[in-house]
Amino acid sequence: MRVLVTGASGMLGGGVARALAARGDDVTVLQRRPSALEGVREHRGDLRDDAAVAEAVRGQDAVVHLAAKVNVVGPWAEYEAINVGGTRSVVAACRDSGVGRLVHISSPSVAHAGHALVGVGAQPADPAGARGPYARSKAMAEQVALAAAEPGRLAVAVLRPHLVWGPGDTQLVARIVERSRRGRLPLLGAGAAMMDTTYVDNAVDAVVAALDRAEVASGEPLVVSNGEPRTISEIIGGFCDAAGVPRPRRHVPVPLALAAGSLVGGAVALRQRLGHDVETDPPLTRFLAEQLSTAHWFDQRRTRELLDWRPRVSLDEGFARLAASYA
Repeated sequence: MRVLVTGASGMLGGGVARALAARGDDVTVLQRRPSALEGVREHRGDLRDDAAVAEAVRGQDAVVHLAAKVNVVGPWAEYEAINVGGTRSVVAACRDSGVGRLVHISSPSVAHAGHALVGVGAQPADPAGARGPYARSKAMAEQVALAAAEPGRLAVAVLRPHLVWGPGDTQLVARIVERSRRGRLPLLGAGAAMMDTTYVDNAVDAVVAALDRAEVASGEPLVVSNGEPRTISEIIGGFCDAAGVPRPRRHVPVPLALAAGSLVGGAVALRQRLGHDVETDPPLTRFLAEQLSTAHWFDQRRTRELLDWRPRVSLDEGFARLAASYA
């Protein structure tokens, strides 16, 4: 199969591109910077450039769309242009080029309104209720992708991997480890909220399965996770133990963290309105405080049924592999 993967410079996108190439697919990757991947064709371009996207999609049998702006803060116009506009561009190029399968990577945050999600399936994306510009833009993008599904013409599988991590992860693990190393990572409340995560190899397998079974899974969002909910303190502690840094010992009351996150978010928004660059994510926003203090774990039965997929790496094995990578 000829497959285009967008966002292959990231951990998950790179893993998907490598897995597809390893099994013999003809893989092209689209991103703004080099992917350093072997055995794939590179196509440099920006999702905001319709012509570049159309050129990359032309001649493909399938597209796996992972590229997105994932920062916690930033101007709404960038989230809208990259996450929403970029998805519209990918969908339009798929239709114009006769691509038969599209796997769109979304996020469980598209259906998170700040309260706990306990044992639920993939609830509808809700741009109005989603918290923060990333979640809101990804909710809108998911709706664009799902609306493009057309039996016999374009099968659209939508996956929401939850908190993907593994060796080489710069988004989640590296930030937790660095803040713990400096003693700047408190637990919110008791750290007892239960949360699902996804080891990267399992997420890669799920994306490949969605590509192969796109017609079966088309038109329905599916949450992907290891299906092994642990407390937030256990998850963070596992990352810290693997890296050989102290586990967090301080606890911050949740109401205080939510209030502080709101203040930080307001300050960031003000700086943006005044024309100042905000290049790095702050240590805490209200979105992060809500994510780290409420339960998030999901019913995986529908996902496993439609994709004919099961996680092959347990969380404990994942922590062991992470420790080996640090060693």
